[in-house]
Amino acid sequence: MSSKPYRKLGTDNSPKSCCSCCKKIPLCCKITMVVLTVVVLAGLGLFVGFAASNPLHASCRDVSSMTCSNVKTKLKNQIALWNGPDNCKNGGEKCLYKFVSESTNTLKAIHETPSKHYKDDLTFTFSDAGMNCKTEGYSTSETWYAVLDYGTNYCNLHNLITGSGLSNITGYAESTSNSQCTQYSSADCMKY
Repeated sequence: MSSKPYRKLGTDNSPKSCCSCCKKIPLCCKITMVVLTVVVLAGLGLFVGFAASNPLHASCRDVSSMTCSNVKTKLKNQIALWNGPDNCKNGGEKCLYKFVSESTNTLKAIHETPSKHYKDDLTFTFSDAGMNCKTEGYSTSETWYAVLDYGTNYCNLHNLITGSGLSNITGYAESTSNSQCTQYSSADCMKY
């Protein structure tokens, strides 16, 4: 029976560490790991700060009040008017709207951006409130990874509402914010 004597770590006859995972890590690798950790934590902090005041996905919601049948007809007519690429020629995005479907209380459409061809789904819901109609518009990017959109989803709704003349009707009121519409406060609807 042969027995090997236990060796004391750190002596000349033993390995310098107890396992391969404990080998010394070069200083440059340690610095790189620390820098990467700081960058990741800073990025996470910025994302959490952004998420607290903005939706986590590029989207927008808009609410207004007036007659449901009138609102629905005007929006549908404006979508048909801006269906083709004609208004894209001047660099704007008041074009490439496409009617998808409608029911008694909803109207669905798609807006495609002319340069990158991103698609946003638009849904308007209508509910009677006495002589008026509560209209809620919602636009959201079909691109799953979209977080920031330069206010495009807000402009999808805003452009249809202003183009159809609904914003000029007595009783029109818009209620929105950065928490409902991604980058609403910095949106440039003449461009988007």
